[in-house]
Amino acid sequence: MGGIFLTHKEVIMDAITQFDLNILHAIHDGISCGFLDAVFPKLTLLCYLFIGAAVVFLFFRKFRQGGAAMCGAILLSLLVGNLLLKNLVARDRPCWIDPDFLQLLVSVPKDFSFPSAHTMISVSAAAALFHYSKALGIPALVIAALVGFSRLYLFVHFPTDVLAGAVIGVILAVVSCIVTDKIAASIKSKKAVN
Repeated sequence: MGGIFLTHKEVIMDAITQFDLNILHAIHDGISCGFLDAVFPKLTLLCYLFIGAAVVFLFFRKFRQGGAAMCGAILLSLLVGNLLLKNLVARDRPCWIDPDFLQLLVSVPKDFSFPSAHTMISVSAAAALFHYSKALGIPALVIAALVGFSRLYLFVHFPTDVLAGAVIGVILAVVSCIVTDKIAASIKSKKAVN
């Protein structure tokens, strides 16, 4: 069927999109102010801090295993999120489809919206770090949550994009930690034999 008839998938996606837009407008109408307008464009860039921290941790024996797990989680996030899911789902960003919202505080992203890569990278790295160090992982998870919220405040992601990015990020962190732990155990057992 074509024309004026919508498929079930289109009806469901339209309902989700409208629900998401209502939340985005509530966020904007409820807390938007000059101070947050200045803070959130910078806060969203903290996802790159996780990439840098993961690489730096590789150089310190005490943090090497955590850094390796963080690198693995970030790499998986880029592969699964940016290369696969964004192109597979091909969801437009809220700033592309909402003509009422024209006050973007960041440049308009050119890739698709689902899932939020900033959130996925931040959460996956923070969750992996939490596995190895609760003391560092808890503040990292708070920063990751702020990065995710910044994507909503900046009107470049829907809430469901951010939620999916966080959930997928945790799953990918678990996978990365399992693989990293198995590799580390294998290396230790080979060293013990020699």
